[in-house]
Amino acid sequence: MRKVHLLAFVIALLPVWALGQKRGVSQRKLTTAASISGNYPNWFKIAGYSQAEIDRKLVKAYVDVFEGPNRIYFKADDTTAYVSDLKNHDARTEGLSYGMMVAVQLNKKDVFDRIWRWSKKHLQHQTGPREAYFAWSINTETLKRNSEGSASDGELYYVTDLLFAANRWGNNTGINYYAEARRILDAMWKKDGTGNIFNLINTQAKQISFVPEGDGYKWTDPSYHLPAFYEVWAMYAKDGHEQFYRDCADTSRAFLNKACNPVTGLNYDYTEFSGKPHSTRWAPAAFRYDSWRVPMNIAMDYVWFGKDKSWQQDYARRFQGFLRSKGLNTFEDQFNPDGTRPEFILKAGNTGPKLRHSLGLVATAATASMVNPDPKSLDFVHALWNAKLEPYEDGYFDPYYDGLLYLFSIMHLSGNYQIIQSR
Repeated sequence: MRKVHLLAFVIALLPVWALGQKRGVSQRKLTTAASISGNYPNWFKIAGYSQAEIDRKLVKAYVDVFEGPNRIYFKADDTTAYVSDLKNHDARTEGLSYGMMVAVQLNKKDVFDRIWRWSKKHLQHQTGPREAYFAWSINTETLKRNSEGSASDGELYYVTDLLFAANRWGNNTGINYYAEARRILDAMWKKDGTGNIFNLINTQAKQISFVPEGDGYKWTDPSYHLPAFYEVWAMYAKDGHEQFYRDCADTSRAFLNKACNPVTGLNYDYTEFSGKPHSTRWAPAAFRYDSWRVPMNIAMDYVWFGKDKSWQQDYARRFQGFLRSKGLNTFEDQFNPDGTRPEFILKAGNTGPKLRHSLGLVATAATASMVNPDPKSLDFVHALWNAKLEPYEDGYFDPYYDGLLYLFSIMHLSGNYQIIQSR
């Protein structure tokens, strides 16, 4: 049954993969942004793996995360489903919106629609100052919200997911994806501080807020900085704020230049809009779990739009060079941005504080090879290829965060994470 299941999955995804391979390029150097050329390099192929091997790798990564015995995706009823952070016993807008991005990229419409319906039903505020925003966390057993407030990256992904879905499937198949995206955006622009709720983006700084309310509106998270997504909004939202979104994309690029250490490439997990550290009540600022996403976000912007190539290439050299200096197969997952070990180690879930050679960082570090022009950077691609989503030696296992970053990175490096253009 397992073999039949996998074969059916491969057949279902063949049109998407064929498109990705048609658009793929074999040259080592990316000369034109994918938004112009339509070319999404297949770095696994560049590293020497066959297309058949790459296809199997992507299938297995998806099945492990969404369908296998350690899956994080669960059907709730006949029409809805959710993605769960198993170690924290909740569902988060982060993971739900990531799940939707995986689904739209891999043409899994039923998965996308189920997660969206569940998100809208259980997390989206329908009235009040937070109208159209989402509560960021909910207990999946009791369906009691752990917080009514939003985490700005969830909405950032939801909007982009929905715009891509509108482009891929149209708006006449049960869900008007474009209307749902516009509802979030249009509501966002009405948030003026009433009830202490604001725009997702700090309109003065033109940077995404950590949370769009209270003091959280005045600082940021570097891993929320996705200039590529703002460019997508400028292309497809059509809400009259196109230039503002382009300005935000440029501001995010300039911010990342400042936020990433000039020697190591590492960044604090939370910062002021200046890029300076912002410590929180749960941890002093350092390069930690959120920070792992930054190289992947930079690589995406480099491939999709290529508007800051020189700095991004230099960043990738520095970032991978630092990790390589710590041992390609042994580098740990938390640092001070200067490369030293932090005194405070933030624990993962209910486990004790411990540094690991974490799969999530192994995965996103490999995406920096899409940017780094040095041929030896392919050693990070090989390291990811050989990595496995399985328990660590101490028994710790995170199929949610490690798993999603692993799957995202496999998609990026195989050329299957793309701008989904309108038909």
